[in-house]
Amino acid sequence: MWLTKTKDVILIRVLLCFLFLGFTSSPNTMAVSVIGADAIDVKYNFSTDRTANTVDVFVNYIILDRGYIGFKEAIAFKESQGRYTVVNSLGYLGKYQFGASTLKLIGINNPSNFLNNPVLQEKAFLANAKRNKWILRRDIKRFSGQSINGTLVTESGILAAAHLSGPGNVKRYLRSYGAVGFSDAFGTDIESYMRKFSSYNTSFITAEKRPRVDFQ
Repeated sequence: MWLTKTKDVILIRVLLCFLFLGFTSSPNTMAVSVIGADAIDVKYNFSTDRTANTVDVFVNYIILDRGYIGFKEAIAFKESQGRYTVVNSLGYLGKYQFGASTLKLIGINNPSNFLNNPVLQEKAFLANAKRNKWILRRDIKRFSGQSINGTLVTESGILAAAHLSGPGNVKRYLRSYGAVGFSDAFGTDIESYMRKFSSYNTSFITAEKRPRVDFQ
């Protein structure tokens, strides 16, 4: 394994050779996208050789991003495993699991159109993050770098928690120093989101009082 690290990207190359019988001699390639908390893309190339009784597996790259893209994809994976068409048992929609009331705040009034429109979902996430950053701008400035209940408070953690619970609940949590908490219907709480998503650079997100999605 060779590891090269830059500010936002870690490039990992792995070569695995396995002894395996019964493969045909023709090479083949399979590309698999893996969207997770850290992995943005993974591609596997399989080359098989019956005469040598071997199969070589090349993992070409795994990109670990700690900027805006990594942030939103990490949240998407936690919310829906990155699937645009998901509707959960409580009626939350899409890749980022939006409620209809939140969508209305950023100008989206057609949930069906939203669910079938990946571009709209991506714009909605950014617009909502901008709105949350505006509402919480003073709290971000005041509490970032502090520790609450053993969890380091960061801007990205605050914005992730706001996506989970709404900015009002995050504001109450911070200003009570963790005494007033919030958990969603599945038991996920503000503190866990602040901890899980604490290390992203969300400076790309600009605070806006009334952001609107410009395409439907």
